[in-house]
Amino acid sequence: MDANLSPKVLIVEDDERLATLTREYLEGNGFQVEVESDGARAVERIHQVQPDLVILDVMLPGEDGLSICRRVKMSLDLPILMLTARTDDMDQVLGLEMGADDYVAKPVRPRVLLARIRALLRRSESQPAGFEPVEQQITRLEFGDLVIDNAMREAWLAGNSIDLTSAEFDLLWLLASGAGRVLTREEIFTALRGIEYDGQDRSIDVRVSRIRPKIGDDPVHPRRIKTVRSKGYLFVKEV
Repeated sequence: MDANLSPKVLIVEDDERLATLTREYLEGNGFQVEVESDGARAVERIHQVQPDLVILDVMLPGEDGLSICRRVKMSLDLPILMLTARTDDMDQVLGLEMGADDYVAKPVRPRVLLARIRALLRRSESQPAGFEPVEQQITRLEFGDLVIDNAMREAWLAGNSIDLTSAEFDLLWLLASGAGRVLTREEIFTALRGIEYDGQDRSIDVRVSRIRPKIGDDPVHPRRIKTVRSKGYLFVKEV
């Protein structure tokens, strides 16, 4: 593979052994990889390297991963995969709230990490992996004063632009494209991640809860994106 065409990954991790093992594994699978160990230098390094994807640890010296994620997402639209402590569910929720696109729990399983990276890169290059609209030519959906444009990757409510992360937009477009039909968590997870749902991941639920107020939905008694108990979510065509 031409190195110039290989996806570039920046690992921000202060555990030297883990960073080295991860780097070697990813390089063996065709990636260009660089490592940064100091959180205080991470944002500057990300802007210098301009990677296709960042693997970002939550606990770092100098500046924590959550703060780094928030600052990077304010100026760059690139996938960020966070490494979190397996026992700390709050890390995952906060990471998603800061704009992280995905997370992997430590200890890291290389094959899982590789699958997540490839899924994120596919999603950043085109539409969510595995999902194709019924009508390919449709790029704009309108539901009253809510407008969603997949070609521009933007959404508006009553003419005002909605501030959505890349991952939130992908989920909103997926739900809106299937308006009137219940999408199971399994369908959503597979479409957005390109891997099977493990029955425990909360990232979809967190993103739905963040999208609702942004599109004018009532977080407590939603009318636009309804939760269907034990199944998934329903985007309502008319409210």
